[in-house]
Amino acid sequence: MKNFFQEGKAMASVVIRNLSEATHNAIKFRARAAGRSTEAEIRLILDNIAKAQQTVRLGSMLASIGQEIGGVELEDVRGRNTDNEVSL
Repeated sequence: MKNFFQEGKAMASVVIRNLSEATHNAIKFRARAAGRSTEAEIRLILDNIAKAQQTVRLGSMLASIGQEIGGVELEDVRGRNTDNEVSL
């Protein structure tokens, strides 16, 4: 990975080896359909994946809070009757 400078900020550069021709063609097609360069499309894909990884899920956040206070006992109030059919 190399660092370049753009607008005074260090920018990383990545080389991807052994990318299949089918994957490369799919990215080129997707980029062309969106009016972007292939490089810009790859940047967008990677940025979106990185942002999704940083998103905190509500359940994870609540579980983390519960662990911080020593755990939480919740009463299971769901009905256990499985004889009722669900009508869709």
